[in-house]
Amino acid sequence: AWWVGDNFSTDVWSACATNNSTCTPITVQFREYQSIQAVQACMVLSTIFCCVALLVFILQLFRLKQGERFVLTSIIQLLSCLCVMIAASIYTDRHEELHKSIEYAIEVSKGQYGYSFVLAWIAFAFTLISGVMYLVLRKRK
Repeated sequence: AWWVGDNFSTDVWSACATNNSTCTPITVQFREYQSIQAVQACMVLSTIFCCVALLVFILQLFRLKQGERFVLTSIIQLLSCLCVMIAASIYTDRHEELHKSIEYAIEVSKGQYGYSFVLAWIAFAFTLISGVMYLVLRKRK
């Protein structure tokens, strides 16, 4: 959940009431839907970039000569880091407007950031460290 309260939790796909276990998908009818779509797109792109970086790393591991750097893997990992940062930044900036929409079946304006939001910022830090590490990393004997 990116945003939680006493009786609800919301993420970038739906809002759920915890007392009766009903979830409402976030659709075009919601105010600030474009911001949520941007967050969704960035997080999906980040996941794709991470998977591609892993595959490229494995390919480079067997294809690179000793002493060469994993530059392509680093670039892809840093793109993933950038996508996570953009998504979390958009959500941080727009969270007040996102949760004032009258289309929510429950009152979600009074809440706090949830564990998925915190994990997004942690993912940003780790993908940044990973991208820099790949840039410095060399194949050795």
